[in-house]
Amino acid sequence: MPKHTLHVAAAVIENHRGEILLARRPQHLDQGGLWEFPGGKVEQGEAVWDALQRELLEELGIQASQAHPLISIPWSYPERDVLLDVWRVSAYTGEAHGAEGQALVWVPAAALREYRFPAANAAIVTAAQLPHRYYISPEPGESAHWPIFLQQLEQTLQGGARILQLRAKQLDPGQYARLAGEVIRLCRAHGTLCLLNAPAELVLSLGADGVHLDSQRLHASDERPLPAAMWVAASCHTENDLRQAGRIGASFALMSPVKPTASHPGAAAMGWDGFAAMATQARIPLYALGGMQPGDEYDAWQHGGQGIAAIRALWQS
Repeated sequence: MPKHTLHVAAAVIENHRGEILLARRPQHLDQGGLWEFPGGKVEQGEAVWDALQRELLEELGIQASQAHPLISIPWSYPERDVLLDVWRVSAYTGEAHGAEGQALVWVPAAALREYRFPAANAAIVTAAQLPHRYYISPEPGESAHWPIFLQQLEQTLQGGARILQLRAKQLDPGQYARLAGEVIRLCRAHGTLCLLNAPAELVLSLGADGVHLDSQRLHASDERPLPAAMWVAASCHTENDLRQAGRIGASFALMSPVKPTASHPGAAAMGWDGFAAMATQARIPLYALGGMQPGDEYDAWQHGGQGIAAIRALWQS
């Protein structure tokens, strides 16, 4: 007999301090005592947004006024399958309280991993911690050009970049390491996560926040290259790439090319429908890459993505 699929609408609710609201499951329920993101069952024929609005009002006494889709997670438990439709709520009216007697806590996004969640919530925790734009550096050129590159980096960080990948394929390992030290220092000063498109050993030795695996490093990896507390991103172009990213425990992935892009003029673009098809399989947050411009994050959200990734369109030059 096929298992019943429970469709759930859930919310990552953020307050003006950047904290995320968690609710504790009552002890008498399945997985009681664990923390979860507020929400509840989507009734048959009910729109996800309508269900979320209803559940937040019933459970917390708040009315969501600004929100967008964040991630959709299919999950299989022994007794049933679950589909979690998760939205990020960035504005609401009312004072959140446990209207059904449940314990609530506001948690800084960076501290979410200190709480115990049901297994299906792991990717939601990651998505809640990630911003909607993933910045990729352009090639920095030879060392004589680095002062200009670092000045542009400073402007990019001041512009609000919260996560940045140092991509410098034209530098030799020694040059890359020297520049990476400066980039990490600047990112630290601005509270920005810094991922290196480089061997994991260099990430650990320099104290960066994580690694970005290009396609070659992704498929050469038999296991997660960094400890669980660090970030692992992966460049993906195919379903096989996504499966490999999942196998090694990547935190999130970049899917490309979504649109035609000048950096890869001969590559066939998958379009938003193709991106959406990949997002339904990913089970990890997915950024759209290739031809992205500011504002395209709205399309990414509507097609199951975390947001956008770009070089030229986001870099301050």
